[in-house]
Amino acid sequence: MSTDLLFRDDAFLRHCTATVTGVNDRGGILLDRTVFYATAGGQPGDRGLIRWAGGEVAIATTVYDEAKDVVHVPAEGQAVPPVGTAVTAELDWDNRHRNMRAHTLMHLLCASVPFPVTGGAINEDGGRIDFDIPEGQIPDKVTLTTTLNRLVSEDHPVSFRWITDEEMAANQHLIRTMSVKPPTGTGRVRLVMIGHDGNVDLQPCGGTHLASTAAIGPVTVARIENKGKINRRIRVVFQ
Repeated sequence: MSTDLLFRDDAFLRHCTATVTGVNDRGGILLDRTVFYATAGGQPGDRGLIRWAGGEVAIATTVYDEAKDVVHVPAEGQAVPPVGTAVTAELDWDNRHRNMRAHTLMHLLCASVPFPVTGGAINEDGGRIDFDIPEGQIPDKVTLTTTLNRLVSEDHPVSFRWITDEEMAANQHLIRTMSVKPPTGTGRVRLVMIGHDGNVDLQPCGGTHLASTAAIGPVTVARIENKGKINRRIRVVFQ
């Protein structure tokens, strides 16, 4: 049974009502709908609380299982609600909002460094992207910091739209990652757009984002590192 991913249409939902559809052999809770983002694309899974008439359980993280259902992983040693229970799923909003700031920032970094992406991750103080950058074309930290802060301060809108799998297949140039491809097979793919009609950044993404770039706040390019033959890791942190 697939989970209705409410965050894909509204990343600012902080809680929702739901029904427990399963509890796996490790105690992970499956719901029919959720506001919790599951670990994917370098963005950590959400944490928070699941409450019901008989109690509550702290959710330490959220992941996908092999069937691509969202599993809410309880903190160790806590009781979980039985299947069929009506619950309220509530995010740790401070944690989610920080991830949204970082994920939106990573889109600006990707837009500012025009090379293929080989990896990336979001951290509590920002995030990093690994790029395939040839020698002699590595950006300057100070210049890149200035570019990113300009894009932040320009307060570009962040929105999304859906395209079909066929449209995605015909527009492979929108895919920046070298190893990870956007999920297909459901009939549609979500494009995240920064700027009007995506004039700042436009690429397929299933993560959660802010409504505008200004909400990211000031940032600094902390490091640019050599991480192998084709990898240059650029780490950006919140000021």
